[in-house]
This record gives sequence, structure tokens and C-alpha cells, in this order.
Amino acid sequence: MEIANYFVNSVWKLNKQMEKNELGTWGEDYACRYLIQNGFTMLSRNFRFKKYEIDIVAKKNNEIVIVEVKTRQTAEIGEPWRAVTRSKQRQIIQVADHYVKQNTISLNTRFDIISIVHNSYRTELEHITHAFYPSW
Repeated sequence: MEIANYFVNSVWKLNKQMEKNELGTWGEDYACRYLIQNGFTMLSRNFRFKKYEIDIVAKKNNEIVIVEVKTRQTAEIGEPWRAVTRSKQRQIIQVADHYVKQNTISLNTRFDIISIVHNSYRTELEHITHAFYPSW
């Protein structure tokens, strides 16, 4: 597991508390920009299968990268990545399996988490590669 920290003094500042959905969308946009800047190609966003969803599907170095993005305004109750429970991992793996089969992809697949804390003081992004694995 490799962890990259990405600190930015965001030009965008919070004037008010963002709604949960608004913050989540902002975090996914921010994560996409970070991934593109780091050589990833975006393949899909918010891919749904049944009632579950994958935030980002990207490609880098002949590998499909499934990315779960968690964004919070504070880390007081724990880092955002801690919200990706084993149950949530199983859901992501199920959707990823469907995505790979539907698109006839024969590349290796890995699962990453991007954890973002964003508030009026700072924006901090933590990219955890190989965050979890399918348990076949």
C-alpha cells in the first residue's frame, strides 16, 4: 500500500457549510483533477450497478484503477478513508466486476481510496493505492 499526500491551499474557500452531496461532488471533481495531473486517464465516473456505485474508474500503466473518494470537512472523528468499511469494499468490488465484464476489460484491476479533508483552512488529499483487495 502506497500513500501519497497532496496538500493544496485551495483557491476556493468555504463561506458556508456545504451540503453533503455538494461536498461529495466537489471532492470527486478535485480527485479527478489530481488523478489527471498524475497521469491517469478517466474512463468513467459514478458508474452504477444495481443500487451501488463506483466513484471513479481510471486507467494508468495498463491497469484499471477503481477509486472510492471520501470527502469530509473535518477529520475530527477520523480520516475520511476509514468510512470505506469491509461491507463498502465488497459493494465496490461487485460493481467493478460488472464494469470490467460489461466493457470486456482484460487488464489488472486495483482498488484505491482518495481521502479528502476540505474546509476554509486547507484542502488535504491522501491517495491510498492498493487500499483493498477482492477476497476471492
